[in-house]
Amino acid sequence: MAQKDPYSLLGVSRDAGDAEIKRAFRKKARQYHPDRNPDDAAAEAKFKEIQEAYDTIGTAKERNEYEQQQRMSSMFGGGGGPRGGAGMDDMLRQMFGGGGAQSFGGMGGMGGRQQRQRPQSRQKGSDINVGLNLTAEQAEQGGKFPFTFKRLKPNQSGAMEATSVTLQTTIKPGVKHGTVTRLRGQGHDHPEGQPGDVLLSVRIQFGEGRRWDQSTLVQEVQVPYSTLMLGGKVKVKLPSGKSIRLSVAPETHIGDRRKVPGAGYDGGDLELEFVLPELEGLTKAQIKALEALRDKGL
Repeated sequence: MAQKDPYSLLGVSRDAGDAEIKRAFRKKARQYHPDRNPDDAAAEAKFKEIQEAYDTIGTAKERNEYEQQQRMSSMFGGGGGPRGGAGMDDMLRQMFGGGGAQSFGGMGGMGGRQQRQRPQSRQKGSDINVGLNLTAEQAEQGGKFPFTFKRLKPNQSGAMEATSVTLQTTIKPGVKHGTVTRLRGQGHDHPEGQPGDVLLSVRIQFGEGRRWDQSTLVQEVQVPYSTLMLGGKVKVKLPSGKSIRLSVAPETHIGDRRKVPGAGYDGGDLELEFVLPELEGLTKAQIKALEALRDKGL
């Protein structure tokens, strides 16, 4: 991705699910598609960036791989050397929890004075943040779930290298979104101390049109502009599968929300957020109606 954050390019948060990312990609792709922007080199370049961003984080597996690569890259300064001109001591401090060059006796005694080491009990490898994506059904039922991540471990020669590790964790029924479990000793190894921990975060995915806002489950409800302005009713399918008829008050704004108590995850509340439908194209009648509205100042 050449230094550009794919989440920012697509305009989504880092805890967005597959459906939200796909929807954001489609919207951006339509906006910058070469067919809509002929002979526009800037739009074409933006379209390619958006496509690359989606290829990087479009699925849960791709997002986990990208985030692990970012964490590894930050430890090595992004290009194999100290980041931002920082010294080797800073790089080692990032990698091994603060020991820096002192943990290596002034870089192995290469002309430097031997430094006093901190007590080994205080030396610890870095922690690793890992996301565990679950469906609502999996989260409600609980069970054992595997997950894979990259961990720095010493090889046979003693040099630190990234190793793929797969572990299994037990999730209690009804686990909350965002729950973090600390797995001690499963993080990056330290050459002279204890390994760090793994911080495993639960991410509950609800599919198309639903996302989390902190601890609140939000579901988008597509409402035509005419209904937003004049009021009316729309059909909404809740996460439980039940459908309701929702009243929309006149002059409702895009982004307004309506709370439905008990309709969210595990008996929690659900917030319905009003958005405009995504249209693939307009009919001649719709274009004519919009032109008439424009002439009236709408």
